This record gives sequence, C-alpha cells and structure tokens, in this order.
Amino acid sequence: MVEVDGRRMQPRPESSGSAPAIIARRLRFQARECAILGSGLYAGLLGRAAADVEAGGPAWELLRGHEDDPGPSALALRLMGSVHRRVLAGRLPELARHYGEAAANPEHAWPAFRAALESDAAALRPLLERPVQTNEVGRCGALLVGFLGIAARTGLPLRLLELGASGGLNLRWDRYRYQAGEFAWGPPDSPLTVAFELVGEPPPSLPIDIAERRGCDPAPLDATSEEGRLTLRSYLWADQPQRADRLRAALAVAAATPVQIDRAGAAAWAAARLAEPVPGIAAVVFHSIVMQYLEESERQRLAATIWAAGERASAGAPLAWLRMEPAGEMADLRLTTWPGGEETHLARVGYHGNPVELVGG
Repeated sequence: MVEVDGRRMQPRPESSGSAPAIIARRLRFQARECAILGSGLYAGLLGRAAADVEAGGPAWELLRGHEDDPGPSALALRLMGSVHRRVLAGRLPELARHYGEAAANPEHAWPAFRAALESDAAALRPLLERPVQTNEVGRCGALLVGFLGIAARTGLPLRLLELGASGGLNLRWDRYRYQAGEFAWGPPDSPLTVAFELVGEPPPSLPIDIAERRGCDPAPLDATSEEGRLTLRSYLWADQPQRADRLRAALAVAAATPVQIDRAGAAAWAAARLAEPVPGIAAVVFHSIVMQYLEESERQRLAATIWAAGERASAGAPLAWLRMEPAGEMADLRLTTWPGGEETHLARVGYHGNPVELVGG
C-alpha cells in the first residue's frame, strides 16, 4: 500500500523487468481491480491480454513501446477504452456481440477481442495515446454528503472548483435527483436519479445555492459534443449497463447546464483560482478518484496550495476541500474546512459510488 493525501491506497505495479513483463503486470493489476469492481468481462480480457503480451501475440505488438509510460497513465484502462470506442463507433461488429447488454463470458469474447487487437491496430495505436476520461456520476451521491455538510456549516452559496473534471458531469451534481432509502434530494424531474445505499444517519436535506461551477483537466472534454460523448462512453466498462444508463441521463443534463472546464494541471489551476478569497461565498475544491493519475510532486504541490489558501480563509470567505480517493478496497470521502483546517472522515464509499457508509469522525 502507498500513501495518497495521507491515506492508504493500492500500490501501482512495479516498473522493473523486461518490457513484456512490465506491461503484463500492469494489465494483470487492472484485471484484479476490475474483478473487485464487478467487471468480470474486463477482468477476464485483461488477464488474457497479459498472457498474450508474454507470448508475443497481438496484444504485445499493439502495446510494445508503452512499457515506459508513467504508472498513473493507466495503460490497461486506455487499452480497454480504445477498444470500446471502436466498438461504439461500429468498427468492431464481431466484438460488439460480446459487449453491452450482451456482455458474455470473457472466454467467449476473447477470440474477437484478440482479433480486434490485430486487425484494428492501426486505429487503436493513436487512441492509446489519449488519457483516461471517466466521469462516474454515481460518485455524486457520496459527494452530496460533503456538499450538504458544507452548506449547513457555512450557510453560504458554494463556489465549485473541480480538479480532474474531464467533461464536468460531476460539476452538475445539483441538477441530479438522489435517492437512498427514505433520503431524497434534488429536482424530482431530473433526467438522472442517482440511487445508492446509504449506511448511517442521512445528512440534512437543505437547499444549496451554486455561485460558480468551474473545473480543470489536462485534456478537458466537451460533454455536449458528439466527440466528447463518445469518449466518455468509451471509458465505461462494457459489461456495466447501469453505469451507461446513468451517463446517458447525465449527458442530457449537461446539454442544458453549461460549465467551464479549463485546460490546466491541478496544482497551478488551484493556485490561480484560490489566490484571493471571495467574500460571501464558500469555495469548495473537490475531486473524485483523481490523485492516482497525478505524479507525487503534483500531489504535494496541490496539497500545499490548498493549505496555503486555507490560511487566507475566513468565516465570511471559507474554504472546503472535499475529496473521494482510493483507500484500499473502498474509497475514503474526506472533508477539510477552513478557517481552522479541521479534517473529517465522512464516509467509506464504493469506487463507483455505492455504497456510502457514513463515518463522521
């Protein structure tokens, strides 16, 4: 295990040994993660792809040269997203029979997947250069717990500043409906209902005023464009149709709710946005499953930037840092607020947002 934001998370696979061994390790690492998160199809395909790399097959021919890619760039997820994109574009009809609602045993899907790696290699190679882009709106149920707590504590409108925002779907969280047992929040007529299991005392259900919504990403997407929608769909796992349904509904919301996503790195962007407190507004820096994609030096600069901004905060211009990040088999939802710098461990959360197990300590 390694430290992220002072918390424990799964280690990245080692980057030593031969090129095929490095790539195979990275594929198997992600295969185990996919299995834990309920994607038997991706777990099976990645495990077989790792063996194919070691055997010098089409997976190796496609991925060779990527052994020196930074660990945070998630080669295995880039591979699966690239192939899924070609399926969604109608370019791999044989493999499409094993994806989506028809997702099958990976043993049955593997021959078509392996054939695609070989026959479609020319199209897949440039796609592999793209970063992972995941807007998992299922995580908004957990984030809502934090936003409600911030609103209750400050009584002020929220200035939303999301790091690693991609297409900004999670910046539109207040336009979604939430349902967890008897707890409900958000517009009843929203195209998207985020249903999740909430373990513990529900947070206070109160209205929240959004003063600003803005995000940053090294390679931002336009969730209202055909290209952006295709990219976001491609990084969903092909045997998890419920996530695809949530995404389709969130994209409908995005079309009616514009947001600004700046092309920038997390630390530099946060420093610019937090340079001066804004009186009468609570600034909220938030992110979900982002830290693993940042190099250690960037994480350290980001934390130092936020803490420095916290020292400038006041009761009339408070700052909150809300984050849902890896912590072993589940993610931790943590909140730090200024003035004061008080940190609260709010919840343990499934990586795709379900369940949300409140901690409150």
